[in-house]
Amino acid sequence: MPDADDVRTIALSLPDTTEKIAWSMPTFRVAGKMFATLPEEETSIAVRCPKVERDELVRAEPDKFWIADHEASFAWVRVRLAALDDTDELRDILADSWRQAAPTRLAESHPELGVVTAD
Repeated sequence: MPDADDVRTIALSLPDTTEKIAWSMPTFRVAGKMFATLPEEETSIAVRCPKVERDELVRAEPDKFWIADHEASFAWVRVRLAALDDTDELRDILADSWRQAAPTRLAESHPELGVVTAD
């Protein structure tokens, strides 16, 4: 089961990522834009996710994904770390969120992190 140390290691391995404490929790940013946080005593993460995809994820796997009340109007989803299969799944989730926050040129220069799609 992935944990907060895995989140930090994977997030910081993504290009141009920095860690910054905000709202009393670790946040991870690319080019100054936040793409992940470690709230709830570091047992979950919050990541960027288009609302349509987010709603589908929550319906399909409610034990893994949920929407925090204060984030309902934003394109973010929460992920329970204990519900993830392994660090590969965590890496995929973090890389997807990173792509959404990264400047297009930076994301396009790292095809190993997945395809950049228009919103």
